[in-house]
Amino acid sequence: MDIKDGKTVKGINFVDIRDAGNPVELAKKYVEQKADELVFLDITATIENRTTLIELVKKIAKEINIPFTVGGGINSVQDVSKLIQAGADKVSINSSAVKNPKLISEISKEFGNQCVVVAIDTKFIDDEWRVFVHGGRTATELKTVDWAKQAEQFGAGEILLTSMNNDGTKQGFDIDITNKVSSAVNIPVIASGGAGQKEDFKNVFEQTSATGALAASIFHFGEIPIPELKQYLKNNKINIR
Repeated sequence: MDIKDGKTVKGINFVDIRDAGNPVELAKKYVEQKADELVFLDITATIENRTTLIELVKKIAKEINIPFTVGGGINSVQDVSKLIQAGADKVSINSSAVKNPKLISEISKEFGNQCVVVAIDTKFIDDEWRVFVHGGRTATELKTVDWAKQAEQFGAGEILLTSMNNDGTKQGFDIDITNKVSSAVNIPVIASGGAGQKEDFKNVFEQTSATGALAASIFHFGEIPIPELKQYLKNNKINIR
């Protein structure tokens, strides 16, 4: 769930943002539908230079009983401590990790690597996959696979890989970069960006080593019920929870 001004929103290619509902109510709905995990990303926290909404995290933690990750504007171990105390199970860092990779190690040492999700927003430009920061607004010189390997070495326990080219398009996950990253590291990789139909989940699990698949709009707007998706994957002999 992308959070902006306390509301759940969804965009296409990281722009054209529209309202998708109340995050606490959506979270409760997803628990009922047997989602495995939830991810809350405060999409303007970094560019507005403020910390993630602690109060919202507290409200969510009171209402749900499945693991959830929180990201956006996390710049220190102290920020992480506040979020964990508020009820988050994991934190997701992106821009701050690129700026200061040692932060990954510091969080991992303090809370365990299972707590640290390094989010990588990537875009295919000039014939290569490059890492973007600041909510997809700023290109870096980092090559995506190289950065994924570095993140693992610094202590990341998981990678959330979002293809900006596919984000919100409903044309399927980007198999190319997901396969490259998931093959290059030994930690779980969550594929993100582009889910539009049940077959997209089947394809990403069959054609890459991704251990999870994240989707937003198809769930937010009721296009694919989670129980129906899980049954479809089970029918296709894909091992899921």
